[in-house]
Amino acid sequence: MDFNRKIAIITGAGHGIGAALAREFAARGARVAVADLNETAAKSVAQEIGGIAFKCDATLEGDIQALVALVEAELGPVDIFFSNAGICLGEPGHAASAPNSTWQACWDVHVMAHVYATRAVLPGMIGRGDGYLVQMASAAGVLNQIGDAAYSTTKHAAVGFSEALSITHGDQGIKVSVACPQYVATSMLGYDEPTQASSLPGVLNPTVLAQRVADAMEVETFMILPHPDVADYMIFKASHYKKWLGAMRKLRAKIITKLGSTKLAEMHKLI
Repeated sequence: MDFNRKIAIITGAGHGIGAALAREFAARGARVAVADLNETAAKSVAQEIGGIAFKCDATLEGDIQALVALVEAELGPVDIFFSNAGICLGEPGHAASAPNSTWQACWDVHVMAHVYATRAVLPGMIGRGDGYLVQMASAAGVLNQIGDAAYSTTKHAAVGFSEALSITHGDQGIKVSVACPQYVATSMLGYDEPTQASSLPGVLNPTVLAQRVADAMEVETFMILPHPDVADYMIFKASHYKKWLGAMRKLRAKIITKLGSTKLAEMHKLI
């Protein structure tokens, strides 16, 4: 897939990974629609890359439908929809201790937002026999995230939805990718500036992540693993499930001993 002259929508693109993706896609020649709940942030990124900005709540199907209609009216048919928005809220105690509102929010952002994006653009893509759908999942979607069952569960669902899209529509000219990064230096991990994580192994700068994602999209990789080690972890999990679960329990115990909690902003520094 060649990014040049492609029309791309990226949600959650006013900051962090989404903004880095917008910059990378634009640098490769795409016309980018920057969508975000924070309209000011979206406009700032769009102005920087020569794109267009839209305020959009990815969990509202009406917002997604309106976003696609506006982009197509201004730029043309959507070639790439990168459903990137995400949240990580943690849990106060046991694995089911997060309130219903947290579970629902994770479901809405990590699953239904992908469904709404697909509904809005897939019929047109099928009609043209071409299009690219990308879902931002997480290594937690193929492994697990200690301390956040709602995040892990819904990211697993996102991977499953991506697989269903590829199985159902891969022979209709529809390309599908699911991105499964581990730790990235964004506000989700408590970083105001990506350079703050430069000395931590395994924590990617968003710019590097975006480059790896775009490279993988150019060769139409289904499962994009910006952290190569994740592939090895997946093989270990599949081959030695019981041992993998035991190793994860030991890792959780180590984190609790050292930190007293499983707060993501601190925990990743020990892994």
